Amino acid sequence: MKFISSRNGSGTFTLSKALKEGLAPDGGLFMPEKYPEIYTGALSEAAEGKFHMLAYNLAKPYLDEDFDQPVTEDIVKKTFDFEVPLLQLNGKISVLELFHGPTLAFKDFGARFMARLIAELNDKKEKITVLVATSGDTGGAVASGFHRISNIEVIVLYPDGKVSEFQKKQFTSLGNNITCLAVQGNFDDCQRLVKRAFADRDLRQRMKLTSANSINIGRWLPQSFYYTWAQLKWSETNPGVQPVCSVPSGNYGNLTAGMLAIKTGTPIEKIIAASTINNTVPVYLQTGIYNPKESVPTICNAMDVGDPSNFERMRHMGGSRENITGMVSAFEFVDKDIKKCIEKVYYKTGYILDPHSATGYLALEKSGRKGFFLATAHPVKFLEVLPDNIGKNVTIPEHFKGFSDKSMALKISTSYEEFREFLSGR
Repeated sequence: MKFISSRNGSGTFTLSKALKEGLAPDGGLFMPEKYPEIYTGALSEAAEGKFHMLAYNLAKPYLDEDFDQPVTEDIVKKTFDFEVPLLQLNGKISVLELFHGPTLAFKDFGARFMARLIAELNDKKEKITVLVATSGDTGGAVASGFHRISNIEVIVLYPDGKVSEFQKKQFTSLGNNITCLAVQGNFDDCQRLVKRAFADRDLRQRMKLTSANSINIGRWLPQSFYYTWAQLKWSETNPGVQPVCSVPSGNYGNLTAGMLAIKTGTPIEKIIAASTINNTVPVYLQTGIYNPKESVPTICNAMDVGDPSNFERMRHMGGSRENITGMVSAFEFVDKDIKKCIEKVYYKTGYILDPHSATGYLALEKSGRKGFFLATAHPVKFLEVLPDNIGKNVTIPEHFKGFSDKSMALKISTSYEEFREFLSGR
């Protein structure tokens, strides 16, 4: 398959080009040239109850021009070597747990997939610099996915003091080919620095840059796979009923991946954007006005985005606001309500939600519909915002008990000139 720009002005591109460039020449985001049609019944039989087998069948149409079958099978099997359970919490609400990967966040799906694609396609063994802005979980997932891969350097930009200590340790303690920059601003400032670097033609002539944020097609595509998986698992106990899916939303890569799943034929009735007070997209859905603004800190730091990059994909797939609202609705919540939800769910079911996943629960509950929400991170990553009587009951996975407290991050201002000078000196 070939790929096009979300702005429809740059021709067609190979997967290799789209992965390595990150952004299309016209500044748009890469999109599939066409949406492959899937038949979920056949996929269910092919998957045999295993997520990586389903993912292989879903990935084939996107990778067929670049990889033969054994290579694609190997990439998918090594990427998705963890469980993806769908659990029922009550009569109407189920949860898809996406935090069983190595960094305990849904970002593992895309980051590991992208890392293996780039490593496989980098046949010239040239040095590639991966830039990633993170509001929390992306940094850990990308750093883990690319750690110690030869000829690839990763530079993680994160807002200093605005990610949890657990999240920060995941990427600042690795070293080797991982460099971390503590930006003296917010996530939107980090994202702006990355975007300006990609628009800097002189810099890009001297460096091979790519992005590992959800704007990159390699990060974004595999997130659509677990929507199809969840629908298939859902149909086993709810035959003939189309679910709605509630998605904690910040930069909107996860939600637009759900739109892609619907476009390819996955029978999900609607997607609900679960938002905090960083509500740029919910306001657009309500009014038709897209007005980016500075992000506001909340207890859902990974969702603190005021100008979500993937809104371009939303518009590309939906076209008009009327069409978009036919696929997507939205609810927004304040910190107080999110904390109350965590307590309510725990005391009713014994299930512990992280704050981001709690917004997904709240939005699905508020919709009054039957379906599932995405649990995007393990609660251990946000112990500081959980009530003490709940946080003490969170089990810390064994492989997360040995993190170094040593941070190897460098502080940097929001000045692009300073960031550019840093990159030029690499």
